[in-house]
Amino acid sequence: MRILAASRIYAPEPGAAAYRLAATVRALREAGHHVEVVTTRAPGARRSAEGISRWPVLRDRSGAVRGYVQYASFDLPLVFRLLARRRFDAVVVEPPPTTGAAVALAAALRRRPYVYFAADVSSDAAAGIGVNPLVVAVLRAAEKRVLSRAAAVLSISAGVSAAVAALTGGRARVAEVGTGIDTEMFSLAGPAAPAAPVFVYAGTMSGIQGAGIFVDAFLQIMDRAPQARLLMYGQGVELAELRRRAAPAGDRIRFMGVAGGAEIASVLRGAAAGLASGRPARGYDFAYATKAFVSLSCGAPVIYAGVGPLRELVAETRLGHSVDWDAAQVGEAMLAVLAQPVPESERRRLSAWVEENYSLHRVGKRAAAAIAAAGSGR
Repeated sequence: MRILAASRIYAPEPGAAAYRLAATVRALREAGHHVEVVTTRAPGARRSAEGISRWPVLRDRSGAVRGYVQYASFDLPLVFRLLARRRFDAVVVEPPPTTGAAVALAAALRRRPYVYFAADVSSDAAAGIGVNPLVVAVLRAAEKRVLSRAAAVLSISAGVSAAVAALTGGRARVAEVGTGIDTEMFSLAGPAAPAAPVFVYAGTMSGIQGAGIFVDAFLQIMDRAPQARLLMYGQGVELAELRRRAAPAGDRIRFMGVAGGAEIASVLRGAAAGLASGRPARGYDFAYATKAFVSLSCGAPVIYAGVGPLRELVAETRLGHSVDWDAAQVGEAMLAVLAQPVPESERRRLSAWVEENYSLHRVGKRAAAAIAAAGSGR
């Protein structure tokens, strides 16, 4: 079977969507399918490679393909890129819904099915962060249409499945494939930074994630932990504001920019803890913060703040500390980690737990099976 995969980001560009799609593509190829990835030119990536077609795209000041103008710079050419491809059997597409709409149009013109990979429901998230209600209404209508007409919707969790069903009135054909991380890249094996009282946040810094809770917490406890440092990896719309808020800490809070998986894994292997959050009432209360699994897979316990399925999972499975969306509680969790560092045996347990339960390899295989079934009309 010939399958196209369309996404605004793809490996080696870091991000959950890029890693998820790469695992799916790998599983499809292992199953004997021919797959071509239709994506963007990315920093650090070759312009094109066998099986990967890259195209120029607009990026924001932080280097991300984020924002309606940036999305359009990928989505509009994408329609023609798909129409120009030789015969194919199915297209799998990553969010946002605007890219889904572009793929839906091209697939309809080519009379081929498409599969939508739903990591969330974008219109719910847009409403949660206060986007103009008119924009939300248009986005919701487009997303409902894209999801309802897909041959299959790949969902990463039960919460996403329920949100998709609610949006489409149960018309979407949902296949729940789960969520996970690359446990080969993010593991205990490999170079490690020296063990140190360091907290690591690695991910997007926007109103949805609310990474500022960790900056505020660190400011509250830094005088009680004079050796501790906070490293913030990533980018996002709140980056400038977080830099301003972190100024009183000097170089004890460092903003490291975007880094590759190998660098982040190395730092986490020696870190006191990784940080992850689910900010309440932002439309993502059902979401998994995969950065928590990245931390755990590298052997670092996680401090999780806020809501979502990880809140209970971290507590029940003894993966670290799980607290409210409250800077004081986060700060106390930081102090508790520093007071009682985890032994090597515990780091091995955390890493093995992720491999067993949240390996992206398994997600890719389930997604590949669902895409193949949709492409064959089953």
